[in-house]
Amino acid sequence: MTGRYGDGSAGDANYGAIGKSYVNYRQPEPRIAAAIDAALGEALTVLNVGAGAGSYEPVDRAVTAVEPSASMRAQRPAHLSSAIDAVAENLPFPDKHFDAAMATFTIHQWSDLGAGLSEMRRVTRGPVVILTCDPDEVQAFWLNDYAPDVLSTEARRYPSMAAIREGLGGAIDILPVPIPLDCRDGFNEAYYGRPEMLLDDSACLSCSAWSFVSPETAAGYVERLRADIADGSWDEKYAALRDQPEFTGSLYLVIARNP
Repeated sequence: MTGRYGDGSAGDANYGAIGKSYVNYRQPEPRIAAAIDAALGEALTVLNVGAGAGSYEPVDRAVTAVEPSASMRAQRPAHLSSAIDAVAENLPFPDKHFDAAMATFTIHQWSDLGAGLSEMRRVTRGPVVILTCDPDEVQAFWLNDYAPDVLSTEARRYPSMAAIREGLGGAIDILPVPIPLDCRDGFNEAYYGRPEMLLDDSACLSCSAWSFVSPETAAGYVERLRADIADGSWDEKYAALRDQPEFTGSLYLVIARNP
């Protein structure tokens, strides 16, 4: 996708339609935030690309946020700076302007991954930190048994680790990010041990891949999960996950050092 939706959304998801209750479910998880903060190192100035409502933005650094969706910009809390209306592929900043840059749960929505990553490199003199999912591991999650079209859509949308590595260049670290059982951020794998959360339509909709299937299809997936939870079928297969303190799935941090 190369155009923008009515509210300015520039990726393949229309946040003017699906982002209205986003902040109710997509709260930053402190343990994931700590991993991002550590990856940013000693940076004092940070660019956040595809910043959305501000999840994972550090509050003890000078952050410049870029977000094309007016709906998402409007949901940024008062303690964060206003976001600039711009897209990753054309960042309105001079070369090496920031100490570090970050992008969380956003690169799969960019119209041109290579251009966006190149722009992040251009305007940053230090590390570039990307929180994303490995498409090769997305469909290994149990939700694939219930919502296969949702998970296959997610797998197709996320760029490969090889593509990210190529787009960033230089020295790259790719680190798995464990997800805690009580994860506050409501992406699909965050509910690995709390399947009941996915019976809430708004919780599903906060994961943008659900918007790529019809409402009828999504409802059918949810009802099948509801039935299996009710009759114990889900627990027959996955009960151990309810007490598993962490889950390592498709979530990764990609940290690019100076080229």
